[in-house]
Amino acid sequence: MPAHGRVPKYYAVKALILDEIARLEVGALLPPERDLAARYNVARSTIRQAISELVIEGRLSAQQGRGTFVAHPKLIHPLSLASYTESLRALGHQPSRTVIAFEEIPADDEIAAALAIEPGAPVIHLERVLLADGEPLGLETTSLPAQRYPTLLDVLEPSASLYRCLQDELGVVFAEATERIETALASPREALLLQTNPALPMLLMQRLSRDPSGTPIEQVRSLYRGDRIGFETRLTAQR
Repeated sequence: MPAHGRVPKYYAVKALILDEIARLEVGALLPPERDLAARYNVARSTIRQAISELVIEGRLSAQQGRGTFVAHPKLIHPLSLASYTESLRALGHQPSRTVIAFEEIPADDEIAAALAIEPGAPVIHLERVLLADGEPLGLETTSLPAQRYPTLLDVLEPSASLYRCLQDELGVVFAEATERIETALASPREALLLQTNPALPMLLMQRLSRDPSGTPIEQVRSLYRGDRIGFETRLTAQR
């Protein structure tokens, strides 16, 4: 609430639209801007601002030339070292991946430092769009030291679970990971792959996984659509 105690007009309208959304089913078409403006006796620019925030929050979905629809609830994904495939299935969704790149490239300075290898050493570069029920949720880029996993390019089906392959085929044991989460904007290329607007906020997650000896296994950069997915974890008090 602002210090002067007045609620901005668009925010009050946003609350009214949220009430309307609660009465509609997922996929329902929202009335046109002009109808909402007349109903709430405000300018169309006020309606537009309220709807824009609701699209950013994932409550509405705007489709060019078709209108604005009630969006599906966000998928809430647990933060864990479990496979994306296993986690999504446990939540009742059908996971899949679209492979963008699966190749061996030289490590740049940043990746080399993270993986404790020499700059220029070969790394396996795996880039995939992550989908749930056919909808793009995230763009995941994984780098692994090629010398430690020389057969990975041969044994991994790139659209399948990387973790399952590492554990079952190569005997890799995941012990811990450091993960950083922050907001970011997608590049035009990333927005195109994720089928979203580059102006919408994203969740950027960067993970470094290690085995029981502390040796780095992988570096992962994941860019998730902030309007379609959220994350949760369980916290316990320190004693």
